[in-house]
Amino acid sequence: MAPRFPSFWQLQLAGWGCFYLMVLVASAPFLKEPGTFRDTNWFVAALFTSSCALRLICRKLIARSLPWVSLELRAFGWSVLIGSTAAFVPDLWISGLGEFSWAGWLVNALQCSVVLILWCNVYFSIKLWLLAARERERLLRAEAEAREARLSALRYQLNPHFLFNSLNAVSTLVLDGNALAANLMLSQIGDLLRATLDREVMPEVSLSEEIALTKQYLAIEQTRLGERLKVEYAIAPNSLDCKVPNMLLQPLVENAVRHGIAPLVDGGVIQIQSSVSDSRIRIIVRNSGPPPEVAAEPANVSSGGIGLQNIGQRLKMLYGDDHKFDLQWTRSGFWEVAIELPSVA
Repeated sequence: MAPRFPSFWQLQLAGWGCFYLMVLVASAPFLKEPGTFRDTNWFVAALFTSSCALRLICRKLIARSLPWVSLELRAFGWSVLIGSTAAFVPDLWISGLGEFSWAGWLVNALQCSVVLILWCNVYFSIKLWLLAARERERLLRAEAEAREARLSALRYQLNPHFLFNSLNAVSTLVLDGNALAANLMLSQIGDLLRATLDREVMPEVSLSEEIALTKQYLAIEQTRLGERLKVEYAIAPNSLDCKVPNMLLQPLVENAVRHGIAPLVDGGVIQIQSSVSDSRIRIIVRNSGPPPEVAAEPANVSSGGIGLQNIGQRLKMLYGDDHKFDLQWTRSGFWEVAIELPSVA
């Protein structure tokens, strides 16, 4: 939690307390003279009271959102008026009308006016800085809320997309007369959706949570594809606690199954790897699939389907340019998606 800025009265008392000490130090050589200490107290008390009155005026001036020059001119006029009054009343009270010195009052009025003008400038500076800080905080909060809303919208976009594809697969199993596999798959879909919906909506989760969710999804696909789908994991233990975007892996493996494994008569393998190096986590999802010249799958992430585009947008929102997200066809005959992120455990 950010520390609270001191209140007006805390600053007012502290500021005028320091000013009073400065005046006492400046007048120390003359304190032995009769009335010097009394006059000093009257002078500071009059200025303190005048600044309290000026506060009400300054607040109204700021509320009008005047240009700085106009604000200064009005503050100057009020400071001279109130400063002259602040010098007149104590002088009249102390000296009386008969011994009142207009020359002495003029000097005191000038001093009071200068001090009050400086006070107004300090007040304006602090007040406008606070207003600007609050506006920045409001904008940052609004931006954060909008960002969270966009992330949530992108995340929820995946659920109907996945559900449509999964129910399509169940329909295929039913048409093939494989009721047992269809029932098992429906049960697995229910478990996965329950886990997804019960999951706290957070921009990032640990890699271990992502892998657990991905395994649930792959269990559904293995029910449909059987021996045609093989999955291999090579997860570095020190990467399990690293934070990654919520629902990062499931769209990647879904893309690998649909565009890579499913079109192959003999099926293929999906490899999921992770490693941590130099405060960066690297995640690779590699899968068998048709080569680029015959694949329906796009050769880059920007022109990919909903899943790949969704991931690209979320990575951009979460990490800006501090990430890598590449899709390529490797010499070993695999499609490979490589993601590199800042490693935060």
